[in-house]
Amino acid sequence: MSDFKDRYGPIAMITGASSGIGFAFAEELAERGFDLVLVARRIDRLQELAEKLERQHGTKTAICDADLAQPSAPAHLHQLIAGRDIGLVISNAGFSVRGLHESLDPDELTEMLTVNCHAPLHLARLFLPALKARRKGAFVMVSSIEALMGCPMSAAYSAMKALVLHLGEGLYAEAAGSGVDILTCCPGATNTEAGARAGVDMSQLANVQQPRDLAVLTLENLANGPSYFPNAAYKAQFDQLLAMPKRDALLAMASAMTGS
Repeated sequence: MSDFKDRYGPIAMITGASSGIGFAFAEELAERGFDLVLVARRIDRLQELAEKLERQHGTKTAICDADLAQPSAPAHLHQLIAGRDIGLVISNAGFSVRGLHESLDPDELTEMLTVNCHAPLHLARLFLPALKARRKGAFVMVSSIEALMGCPMSAAYSAMKALVLHLGEGLYAEAAGSGVDILTCCPGATNTEAGARAGVDMSQLANVQQPRDLAVLTLENLANGPSYFPNAAYKAQFDQLLAMPKRDALLAMASAMTGS
């Protein structure tokens, strides 16, 4: 644990920390002795989490009210926490909307694009220079298993997460030799509020992963980039699909999702 904190500490910044995967990263890193910068819109939840972690682990926490649906948010966040010795950045904030593409709300699509793509693009641009100057640390991007192919009923989300995956892969190569680990985490089905928001009934899915398990596995694989798939069952499922002719794989997915 001390070696891990020495390499990636003393402070970790987590976006989307008020629930789900971000919340789990915060709990795990606090247990490992990190201080935290927690970023989200729901400040009341962040305050509750900060109080809990201070009580349990003595964690020092800075809370940042940042709405990553606003294009100016990454630069504002960077200014807010200037001067802090952040060794680990976890760009986790994101959400999905699902259904026939033409049925989706245009404003919600734009918000999803800003949170899922614009934010990680600019967070990486802003925070990587300081990490490289330290000669140690890590930047984690949370993508999705759906980044591996265009998924019917989730076409926009899978396209956006493909951007995150490819961005992370490119940054991994750019950071080679800098001492900074770049890892893109691609979860499968995970038991979070985000799934419910997207209309997914997790109780009907097999091999659903718990957020804390995902966080532990990801942290244990920070140095094993460029990408990591914490849910082995979902990775195997997509490997099978990717081995098929693309047309057959896409039609099979669409049939499974619509029950036709």
